[in-house]
Amino acid sequence: MTYNVMAINPGHNGSVALVVDGKLEYYIEEERLSRHKHDGNPFKGMLYLMEDYSIDELIIGGTGQEEHRLPWSGGDAYSTLVQKFYPNAKVTKCPDEHHIGHVSSSFYGSGFDTAAAIVVDGCGSLQKLRANPSSEYFIEAYETESIYQCSFPGDFEPVFKRYGGNQLPRILESDREIDCAITTVKAYEAVSEYLGFGFIEAGKTMGLAPYGKEDKKLPVLLDRETNRGDKNVFIAQYPAGALLDTERYPYIRYTVSPKDMGGYETYNQVVRRWHKDRSLLTDASKNLAWKIQKDTQEYVGDLIEKAVDMTGESNIVISGGYGLNVVANYYYKERFPELNIYVDPISHDGGTSIGLAKMYAHKHIGEEGGEHLKDPLTTLYLGPKYEIRSEDIDDLVDDTMEVVDATNVDIAQLIKDRNIVSIFQGRSEAGPRALGNRSIVYDPTDPDGKDKVNIVKGREWFRPFAGSIMKEHAKEWFDLRGMDETPYMMYAMEMQPEKIGELPCVTHVDGTCRIQTVSQEQNENYYDLINEFYKLSGVPLLFNTSFNLGGEPLVETIFDAIHTLKNSKLEYLYLPELSKLIKVPN
Repeated sequence: MTYNVMAINPGHNGSVALVVDGKLEYYIEEERLSRHKHDGNPFKGMLYLMEDYSIDELIIGGTGQEEHRLPWSGGDAYSTLVQKFYPNAKVTKCPDEHHIGHVSSSFYGSGFDTAAAIVVDGCGSLQKLRANPSSEYFIEAYETESIYQCSFPGDFEPVFKRYGGNQLPRILESDREIDCAITTVKAYEAVSEYLGFGFIEAGKTMGLAPYGKEDKKLPVLLDRETNRGDKNVFIAQYPAGALLDTERYPYIRYTVSPKDMGGYETYNQVVRRWHKDRSLLTDASKNLAWKIQKDTQEYVGDLIEKAVDMTGESNIVISGGYGLNVVANYYYKERFPELNIYVDPISHDGGTSIGLAKMYAHKHIGEEGGEHLKDPLTTLYLGPKYEIRSEDIDDLVDDTMEVVDATNVDIAQLIKDRNIVSIFQGRSEAGPRALGNRSIVYDPTDPDGKDKVNIVKGREWFRPFAGSIMKEHAKEWFDLRGMDETPYMMYAMEMQPEKIGELPCVTHVDGTCRIQTVSQEQNENYYDLINEFYKLSGVPLLFNTSFNLGGEPLVETIFDAIHTLKNSKLEYLYLPELSKLIKVPN
């Protein structure tokens, strides 16, 4: 008899994961279904899974936020919803296990027997801690960084923890540190907010960083001796995002007069003008982005060294929000060539639902009963299964659209002729990366391609694009630093010297490219399309970006895809499973 565990992350990047007898079957982020960026409260995802699966146990994660009770039943919304359909479902609440959720997701995904797990997070669960082992005095603080010793089937032992909060004593011990200064991710959030991106859009700061350089006018951000951000520079706001105290440092202060603002624009709107006009970018802005990237990746590198020293492990798994920093991930590969490093491709908070589902499945069925518990993560195509028929397409398109038969050969030629093509097929990708099922593709050799696609998507001018390359050709074009593949687009890699300049559309200003290796086994249709382009161009790689417009979630359904086509400058939507192409003359 099967045992179905559904786990949810009810915070930002709200998500639902389903594990059946230890096997990860589904993962859905609420924003894909609700169409609200970073949406929490994953009710739509829960309802989708309960249509086809009974639920034996519901795991409610989170970070300890206040629980609201419903009238009449007195229960919380998530438990009540599940028990409406499955009255006997067990409910387990674990709001204080946020970092363990990250650890579990990365460890089970790696396939390692043992590992040291590192979590680098903005703000995990709120914990109640003794000031010292003999004290009766308790303090409350948030998890920020953790090191765990992990061993299969499910032993996760914390060996070191860092905590943060707004008003805390500074406590330094061998296995924990507590302070009211900010740590890695909070520092990155503060710089991202200063740049006008918002706390949760640190990926944009990472994209801007290569435009900057060392700048002695900037204040010290992170002190590697104390492992904390400078309190004179940062304003902590746990659990919210941190801020830069620009009043102390005129060099990084934006001075905006009411005249400049025209009486209409807000301060943030003025700050963001350079997002569209590169001539308005200040040295302070781009150099701050460069500095926070350099300082934080070196700082996390020190944490990796600490993990190795404390555990003796050569297997390292990394998760938490900073795990999505593809520049830092590549840096670790250079700094620690002797280590086996696995970075969770769903490192953000959404991935905790996977970790908690796996962990509690193990607690119920044990190692012997869960033959799939140790299965490493081999695919991110974990979204809903959609059956699309030709007649469905006919019902969705309007008179402005044309539907024609098309093959991979036809689409490859269309791309070779420098047309932007969107792709919709199969199950949607888990995590923030488009991997060929919800992608926009283009010719990577077009020197003007980056600007063209950024305009179509409504993105900032400085943001780079990724490339999808046939796995067998990856090492010819990129320095994989010892890896055989990178199927989840988790590293910004340097090009081989002899290939520099051949892929201007996907090469960032620092000469790197975030790549996805693709094999026929992983995604047959997408691999074959890249191969057809290779036959035409001699380049075994396609420009790849997510199928969405700026500020929107990736498309999820065929309705979303056609809606985006109608309301953008995109002209082509390819449906490989139906061998159909939808065209919209613009």
